[in-house]
Amino acid sequence: MAHDGAYRIYLGTYTGTEAAAGGIRALRADRRGAVRDDGLLAELADPSFLAASPDGGALYAVSEQDDGEVAAFAVRPDGSLAELGRRSSGGAAPCHLSVHPSGEYLFTANYGSGTVAVHPVELGGALGEPCDVVRHRGRGPNPQRQESPHAHQVLPDPSGRFVFAVDLGTDSVHGYGFDPLTGRLTPREQVRTRPGAGPRHLAFHPDGERAYLISELESSVTEFGYDGSTGALRAEQSLSTLPPGYGRPNLAAELVITPDGRFAIASNRGHDSLAVFSLDSADGEFRLVEIVSAGVAAPRHIALSPAGDVLFAGGQDSDAVQPFALAEDGRLTPLGRPEPVPSPVCLLPAVG
Repeated sequence: MAHDGAYRIYLGTYTGTEAAAGGIRALRADRRGAVRDDGLLAELADPSFLAASPDGGALYAVSEQDDGEVAAFAVRPDGSLAELGRRSSGGAAPCHLSVHPSGEYLFTANYGSGTVAVHPVELGGALGEPCDVVRHRGRGPNPQRQESPHAHQVLPDPSGRFVFAVDLGTDSVHGYGFDPLTGRLTPREQVRTRPGAGPRHLAFHPDGERAYLISELESSVTEFGYDGSTGALRAEQSLSTLPPGYGRPNLAAELVITPDGRFAIASNRGHDSLAVFSLDSADGEFRLVEIVSAGVAAPRHIALSPAGDVLFAGGQDSDAVQPFALAEDGRLTPLGRPEPVPSPVCLLPAVG
């Protein structure tokens, strides 16, 4: 971290007016959460999700195209990026990726084809050809959004023994065993959500005993018990991300859990708001704290500062990022005005 407490936020942006091919931008944030646009770092078509290696030395991005790709970048000491190469994502329209805790494998979810791919990570952070690709099957009741499988996220559990793929099209979370020697996935369990819920992203609680699932089409967050010894998820309670009586269209988007495990924060596109949930109330109940305006239109992605005390909301439709202070009681307060940036769809804060 810089002496003044400043840090960089890598930003995935859809194709816009400034860079015809879209690309990865940088924001600079100070210790109070104020941000400024530092410009384009790398050209890449529609890098809608970013992930960093465990040591921060490499950055990975999807290129959400019909002929999907994943790109690898070395992170230079000054935070700039040097491309290491690109590989096929193993499917169409990749929309999420994550790195194994060992740093030795990259997982990619392909929304268009309903596939999940595994790439080995080579010395220096470059990617090898896929060593495994699995395809989901099935559909859901929504004919516009669930006509086929749509893998929307893939991530390992904290131990790296199990991998979970969230499929919006089949209303399922697919659980896999993972072999770190071969890089192959073995199907274990398919956890079903309510029909038409459209699950989008899963987040593990720091205690390793819980996980939380945000469902895009239903606008809900579901708490799961998690058994790290078997990789089993057990649904417990679901809460809406919307206020009572809200009847207009909404698509829930991202879910983050604070580093201390006390709160989960979800974003809504349509209602254009942020819902804060308490995860450690005195009686053990999972409950809503508040719903506040996101200050931007269509907050597709949200992210927490390295210290966990500032939340950033990226407004895809308003071309801006809004920072919020996160108080001890979980409540959010806007920090200044939104910073203009073209079509922000993923934010990845990094130290340094």
